[in-house]
Amino acid sequence: MHYDKTMINRLKRLEGQVRGVIRMMEEGKDCREVVTQLSAVRSASDRTLGLIVAKNLEHCIIEATEKGTSTETAIQEAVSMLVKSR
Repeated sequence: MHYDKTMINRLKRLEGQVRGVIRMMEEGKDCREVVTQLSAVRSASDRTLGLIVAKNLEHCIIEATEKGTSTETAIQEAVSMLVKSR
């Protein structure tokens, strides 16, 4: 699968958010602020995961359609990936 610039940029933003949380912890910031930022990291991570799974599913369905094979397996794998991520 091809990972486009959008996906990579999302992960780079996540990386920056995590570095920010570490810095907050090192500076002894309030627990509530740290937890708020960690929640934002988790949310951004979940959205990125969803994007990657969706793009992978799209790619697999197009590929299966071109080959004339069933798309059922690709759909089941995508659902399985999302379930495992929880």
